[in-house]
Amino acid sequence: MKTKFQPDENGYFGEFGGAYIPELLYPNVKEIEDNYIQIIESEEFQKEYRGLLKDYVGRPSPLYYATRLSEKYKAHIYLKREDLVHTGAHKINNTIGQILIAQKLGKTQIIAETGAGQHGVATATVCALMGMDCTVFMGEKDIVRQAPNVARMKMLGAKVVPATSGSKTLKDATNEAIRYWIQNPHTFYLIGSVVGPHPHPDMVARLQAIISEEIKWQMKEKTGKENPDTIIACVGGGSNAAGAFYHYLENEEVELIAVEAAGLGVTSGESAATSQLGEVGIIHGSKTILMQDEYGQIVEPYSISAGLDYPGVGPLHAFLFDSKRAKFMNATDQEALDAAFELTKVEGIIPALETAHAFAVLPKMDLREDQVIVINLSGRGDKDLETYIKHLDA
Repeated sequence: MKTKFQPDENGYFGEFGGAYIPELLYPNVKEIEDNYIQIIESEEFQKEYRGLLKDYVGRPSPLYYATRLSEKYKAHIYLKREDLVHTGAHKINNTIGQILIAQKLGKTQIIAETGAGQHGVATATVCALMGMDCTVFMGEKDIVRQAPNVARMKMLGAKVVPATSGSKTLKDATNEAIRYWIQNPHTFYLIGSVVGPHPHPDMVARLQAIISEEIKWQMKEKTGKENPDTIIACVGGGSNAAGAFYHYLENEEVELIAVEAAGLGVTSGESAATSQLGEVGIIHGSKTILMQDEYGQIVEPYSISAGLDYPGVGPLHAFLFDSKRAKFMNATDQEALDAAFELTKVEGIIPALETAHAFAVLPKMDLREDQVIVINLSGRGDKDLETYIKHLDA
């Protein structure tokens, strides 16, 4: 049954979404739109998808009670350990699903964009698994700051193409991927987040929904009830948050908190806090909230974390913000670094810089002793060690 948190027949979540695409891409996007739900809901797909999630990805990921963190913040804090799945982040949930959809549609060449490199690694991984050609577009700046993931992609057989325009980050990598897609419409664009033209935001959200599906039964197993009081996740485009929120969207008793990157400060001019700084506009094929100037030109975002360095949010998140279903908070670079070092020292877990933003809002919250919180620990911090090392003695 359709809910208000699923797109309508034109691909809109409220006023956000749609497919603003060149005519040359229409057949590609239409082919996916006409087939993705039927494929995902088929018994054959579900058997193969869930089999790979179990035996290849390593799901279910644990729901871990963070004892020392809970003691520090005087609340019950659980961590959904997406950092423990194959490739070290939630991205693999989506790429495994999309590569199966691509196969069903007869595609053999895959393209993708990546910021932090986790989606690029996850795409290169499933392409190696399925024997498919893989090209990943990545901002030139991100290639430098996420060098370990670039090495992984190349080792997995992917071609990594630098995006040298604009801020040379995620936005520009996405631009280059879409340009290539227009010129090579036989390829399958494996989008990494809940962004882009319909049906991509919905397709990615459905594939990441395995996160909240697991949280429900794991919470029941550990606490006797399916629902936490609060779920916290970081948001750039927003796929890990969409996955963590998905099965709770209709339940207004569960507080949803999306944490954006404030960079050097929301009003500093060096930020990626889209909900605070953005207005309604079009980016990468969908109508959403994005950072833009008075002429409608995109304002370059900034964050210490490559995966949150994006000037918009996915249309589902724009709707969650606009409808006030989710509370949007933000964390600066320094707050994220502090949270990362705290988690490392208190729980022995090094998080990705993106994920650290979700932890950074704990000191800003008015928490109750009986409050049950789930934080989506969306990725591990190996890729960010160089950045962490620079700030070890800061």
